[in-house]
Amino acid sequence: MSKAQPKPKVLEFGPEDFAALTGVSRETLARLKIYAELLRDWNSRHNLVSQASLADLWRRHFWDSAQLTPLVPKQARTLADLGSGAGFPGLVLAEMLRERIAVTLYEATGKKCDFLRAAAAAMNLPVTVENVRMERLKPRQFDVITARACAPLPKLLDYAHHFAGPNSVCLFLKGQNLDLELTEAHKSWKMTARQIPSQTSVSGAVLEVREFSPNGKSESTEANWAPQKAPHLGRRQPEGRRR
Repeated sequence: MSKAQPKPKVLEFGPEDFAALTGVSRETLARLKIYAELLRDWNSRHNLVSQASLADLWRRHFWDSAQLTPLVPKQARTLADLGSGAGFPGLVLAEMLRERIAVTLYEATGKKCDFLRAAAAAMNLPVTVENVRMERLKPRQFDVITARACAPLPKLLDYAHHFAGPNSVCLFLKGQNLDLELTEAHKSWKMTARQIPSQTSVSGAVLEVREFSPNGKSESTEANWAPQKAPHLGRRQPEGRRR
């Protein structure tokens, strides 16, 4: 009888590794550590993220979110994070871009909103938390729209459309089903999009979307896609992305 193959060992990845790859200041890292400890505490009582993911918290959640930082346009001043959950990527980006960009976190679950407000207060971070279902969003323009594990792409574009202006950019953290989601989204949306390999998951990607509109309601550019290299934030890692 053949012996069972041992599971591959996941290399430890902690706050110092995160700091080395992202170049954050000691002050920023200290505030993110406060966030991480608060998340561990709250998660012991509430289902904010999967318990298993906490063993790889700094890679699975913090670095996964931080990889969006260099993709945020320099001129951007407002950002909406849809379905914020425990704050990934929105709260991490608010800290990484502190004093540069105003962040609004949209989340439907009241307890998660309580956590987001508590974490922001502990970090002395001025963000706006909106407790509202995505289906009830009121139109408002933002420079950047982000989301992770929020909804399949066709529905996500429907949500984001409430917040998009002519120069808005969407940055969506997506998993291994992105190609299928793009195929489905092209049936009802025009967009200019590029797919950027994830730095934290070999099967994941960052989808950047601009100039999107429902088919038949705009003369904007037809959907197009090509893989792109990611801005450097360190080597890619094999771990996947889940809340």
